[in-house]
Amino acid sequence: MNLDIPSQRQTLSGWGRTRPSNAKVFSPNKLEQIQALIGQAEVASLITRGLGRAYGDAAQAAEANVLDLAAFGDIQLDLNNGIVTAGAGASLENILKKIVPAGFFLPVTPGTSQVSLGGAIAADVHGKNHHGEGSFGNHLLRLQLIDGNGQLRDLSPTGDAENAAAFWATVGGMGLTGVITEASFRLIPIQTSLISVDTDRHPNLDSLMAAMLEGDDRYRYSVAWIDSLHPQGRGVLTRGEHASLEQLQAELPNQANNPLGYNPKALASAPAFLPGGLLNSWTVGAFNETWFRKAPKHRVGELQAISPYFHPLDGVSDWNRIYGPAGFLQYQFAVPDSEAQLVPQTLEALRRIGAPSFLTVLKRFGPGNPGPLSFPQPGWTLAADVPAAVPGLAETLDQLDEKVAAAGGRLYLAKDSRQSAATFQHCYPRLAEWQAQKQLLDPRGIFSSDLARRLLI
Repeated sequence: MNLDIPSQRQTLSGWGRTRPSNAKVFSPNKLEQIQALIGQAEVASLITRGLGRAYGDAAQAAEANVLDLAAFGDIQLDLNNGIVTAGAGASLENILKKIVPAGFFLPVTPGTSQVSLGGAIAADVHGKNHHGEGSFGNHLLRLQLIDGNGQLRDLSPTGDAENAAAFWATVGGMGLTGVITEASFRLIPIQTSLISVDTDRHPNLDSLMAAMLEGDDRYRYSVAWIDSLHPQGRGVLTRGEHASLEQLQAELPNQANNPLGYNPKALASAPAFLPGGLLNSWTVGAFNETWFRKAPKHRVGELQAISPYFHPLDGVSDWNRIYGPAGFLQYQFAVPDSEAQLVPQTLEALRRIGAPSFLTVLKRFGPGNPGPLSFPQPGWTLAADVPAAVPGLAETLDQLDEKVAAAGGRLYLAKDSRQSAATFQHCYPRLAEWQAQKQLLDPRGIFSSDLARRLLI
C-alpha cells in the first residue's frame, strides 16, 4: 500500500501483555486515508486500535494491518445542551479535561481514563453506575462509521430499523463492523469535581453482597473491592454521588474558589522489569490485609477527587508491569442474580490454586441494551486480575467458564484473552443476529482481529 500514510511494523499485545503478535500499524490523519486502506484491504486484514487497554487480543491482528486513530482526537463541547462530539482517538482523560472545568462529567467511565472514545464504544464499557444508568452505548446520540465498503455512515439508536441495527451491532462489536471515527454523547451536569463517598468495611462476602443489593438504588456509583485471598471474602464497599457546591463549601472551604478543578497526573511508574515471583500469595495477602485495615469501618460523605475514586491505578503509569514478563489476565464474568453463588465459587477456585489477586472488584449490573455483543446483563459482575503463569490457572478458568455458561452468564470480550469459541458462542446467544449485521456492514469480511480469529467470529 502506497498511500503516504505513516506506518511501521510493531509487536502488539493487550494490557495484560499476553498473546503478542506482529502487525503493520498505520496512522492515518484523514478520513480519505482510512477509506483508501479499506478499499485495498484483503479478507480478515484490518482492525482499529485505540490506547491498547483491552486486556487481551481484541486490538491486534497477526501479520495484518492495524489502524491507530490518535490523530482523530478533536473534542467539541456543546455547553448549552451538555453534549460532546469527539473523534474516536480522543482519550477519556482528554475529554474529562475539557468537560469537568465546564461543569460536566462522563455518563459512564470504566476503571481507567486511558481509553479512547472509539474503544469505549467498541467495548461498550461500563462503570460504577451501570445498575442505574447502563453502559456507554446507552448515552450515545450518534456515531460515525466507515464500513467495509469504505462508505461513511452516520448511525444512531433512533434511526430507521436498518440504521439502528447497524448502530447496536457496532456498540460492543469490538471494532469488527467498521472503523468508528467520531461520536456524540450526553454528559452529566456537575457542580464540583469531587465525589461524596460513603465507605463500609464488611467482614465477609455475604454481608457485602447483601449491602449492595439493599442500597444500590440509593447511590449513583457503587463498587466493592474484595480480599480474594480471605476465606470469607471480606471487602470494602464504596458508594458515591457527585458532591454539591454546598458540601464543598462546608467541608473544604479552601477549595470552594475552584470547585471544578481537574488535573490528573501519574504519580509514579512501575519498573520496566519486575521478577515474576514478586506477586505471590504472601505479598498479595500482605497488601490485601493493609488495604482492608486502612479502610474505615463506616464513613459517610468523604470528599474524593475524580481520579482516586474512578481511576485509582491511573496514578501509576505502566502498572501492568508488576506482574512480570509472563503478564496477567483479568477474568470477568456477568451472571444473573439467581446465580450469585458463582461469585464465592470463583473466589474459592482461585484461592485453591494460589492465584493471587490484589485487584478483585464486584459490581451490580442493571438492564442491558440492544447491542447483541454488549457484555452487561442484570445481576452481578466479578473481575479478578491474576498472573498468567499461575500453575493450573488455565484448567481452573476452563472449568469456571462452563459454570458461567451454564448459569446463563458471559465473559467480557474487552478483558478476555483465553476463552474458547464454544464458550463464547454459548454465552452470546444473539451472535447470529450480530453476524448478519456484520455481513451487511462488512460484506468482504476485511475487519478481523486475533480475538475474532480465536473465537471464530
